[in-house]
Amino acid sequence: MTIRVAHIGTGNVGRLALSQLITDPRFELTGVCVSTEAKVGKDAGELAGLDVTTGVTATDDLDALLATQPDCAVYCAMADNRPAEAIGDCLRILAAGVNVVGSAPGVLQYPWQLMPDKYIARVEDAARLGNSSLFITGVDPGFANDLIPLAFAGTCQRVEQVRCMEIADYATYDGATVMFDVMGFGKPLDELPILFQPGVLGIAWGTAIRQLAAGLGIEVDDITESCEREPAPEAFDIAAGHVPKGSVAAMRFEIRGMLKGEPVIIIEHVTRLRGDLRPDWAQPAQPGGSYRVEITGEPSYAVDICPSSSKGDHNHAAIVAAAGRIVNAIPAVVAAEPGIRTTLDLPLVTGTCPTLR
Repeated sequence: MTIRVAHIGTGNVGRLALSQLITDPRFELTGVCVSTEAKVGKDAGELAGLDVTTGVTATDDLDALLATQPDCAVYCAMADNRPAEAIGDCLRILAAGVNVVGSAPGVLQYPWQLMPDKYIARVEDAARLGNSSLFITGVDPGFANDLIPLAFAGTCQRVEQVRCMEIADYATYDGATVMFDVMGFGKPLDELPILFQPGVLGIAWGTAIRQLAAGLGIEVDDITESCEREPAPEAFDIAAGHVPKGSVAAMRFEIRGMLKGEPVIIIEHVTRLRGDLRPDWAQPAQPGGSYRVEITGEPSYAVDICPSSSKGDHNHAAIVAAAGRIVNAIPAVVAAEPGIRTTLDLPLVTGTCPTLR
């Protein structure tokens, strides 16, 4: 029996998630919601970059989307610069009796000890009202710093520290809002973008740290953060736009979950726009970019995850992985108990092999 799914947001992750919803026989696409006026009325196949006509055309009306009576909504709308609105969307969807799986809002990946209890209660109340559940995931925050480290930690007799890293060249990442407004690439070093406003790193990746802590049976005392940025030695262009000389062209930041004064869980990002910038920072395990999980314990591990794709580079592959994790989780989330669901309480989510059926 197919699962009826509506889709929201056709940006970098959303477009690839939509393509799987159209081609995966487990799902029936009921509708698509977009925020860009130029996309309204376009066929879902065109928005997904597929050479197919689905007969499902895009709307900018969330109520019209819910009227198609989906079992689940895939929420991939931009939330970095509109978190309150994104949470509000999810509340409406859940209360309408529709499950939610998505890449945003990230704070709902694991909101406990991060969001005030009264706000978490609103999400749980909406889910109970609609007998629906919600699961927010991706690659980072997502499986690279929850599913993978927890799987390896499950073989350890003792765990002392977990470090999860993304080491990547973002020059080919085509998302101007994320690159310039959120991360601050191409901006003067004395200008603080959204990501480096006080406390934002701890909010954005605090979900991953607290979820890992819960999986390891501990509760961190505090979350600290730090960052450093490197200027461009000369002007150059990237997929998202222009990077002036002297503006931010590389960055490294850490978010640390502290216990008794010691960092026990660390999320580290090393992000460059050129491979020659800051060679002293961590280098990826493959050209372009990779993820790394380091566990100090007994035994200890260093695990490199190197995504690749026949349709693009490391950045494209990572986005495909995020979209795949979202869409493949739909059956488990539809079957789950009402409320906010996490990697810790969902069954193991796997992909399918349709060509082998």
